[in-house]
Amino acid sequence: MSTIINGSIVKNQQTFVLIGIPGMQGYNSWMAFPLSVLYILTLLGNITILFVIKTEQSLHEPMYIFLSILACSDLGLTISTMPTMLSVYWFDSREISFNVCITQMFFIHTFQWVESGILVAMAFDRFIAIRDPLRYTSVLKNSVIGKIGIGIFSRGFSLIFPIPFLIKRLPFCRSNVLSHSYCLHPDAMKLACADIRVNMLYGLIIVICTLGLDVVIILLSYVLILKTILSIASHKERLKALNTCVSHICAILIFYGVTVVHRFGRHLSPIVHMMMANVYIVVPPLLNPIVYSVKTQRIQQRICKILQRRKIRS
Repeated sequence: MSTIINGSIVKNQQTFVLIGIPGMQGYNSWMAFPLSVLYILTLLGNITILFVIKTEQSLHEPMYIFLSILACSDLGLTISTMPTMLSVYWFDSREISFNVCITQMFFIHTFQWVESGILVAMAFDRFIAIRDPLRYTSVLKNSVIGKIGIGIFSRGFSLIFPIPFLIKRLPFCRSNVLSHSYCLHPDAMKLACADIRVNMLYGLIIVICTLGLDVVIILLSYVLILKTILSIASHKERLKALNTCVSHICAILIFYGVTVVHRFGRHLSPIVHMMMANVYIVVPPLLNPIVYSVKTQRIQQRICKILQRRKIRS
């Protein structure tokens, strides 16, 4: 595949090269084992959350249904990145075809912005639960939650859908070495030897429509939540209401904190940037089930019951 630029024929890159530890490829295996352990824990944690919510009838409530959607999104993100990251660190297999890279890029960005949308929905869920607890389950019926879930996935899919086409139109004739062990749109477009202003503008639109808008909605939701909590007369009830938001607040801080650090920490050394890139992908899916298991007593109790049953059987 070739492209004509300024009257000359330029051959496009058919593959990209992923990177592990910059300038220290011989030490990639040092990262392989801990990264594999983190991936296994991430898969186990999110699958456990899904299993517990599915099997425990008392957890078939809006809050836990949203949590199960979050776990599905985390699993999707983990599965999207795991093959290339492990192949880079375990086997030093760093080459990835152009089409596979674009496919991975599509799924990574889709699941990231789906997660952002789920966190917004969970903020709305906490607002309804605290503001009008008697009508909580009647307002957030399964049909309503289903529509919200479809809307979140549709938004993520629709926003990212043009990305593969915007990348495919670009000629890649310079270095084909990416700066991550997985494919991202901002990373790939910088390697193009053509005008990338359209890609940059569309990337900015996506960030504004997701990260920017979602953060504003979440902040507004918590302003209303705090206003409602402060209107509760009983100090004990205030703490109880606030405690139901702790897990969600932790999930918000983890996701948006890691996202901001990754986006604005590119001026740091390549090794630090590589570490942040891995944290950006691995940490939120890993910590979300841990946070909800530790901070949500009903999930914690259910997991303990499952473990006790297995001990008795053994």
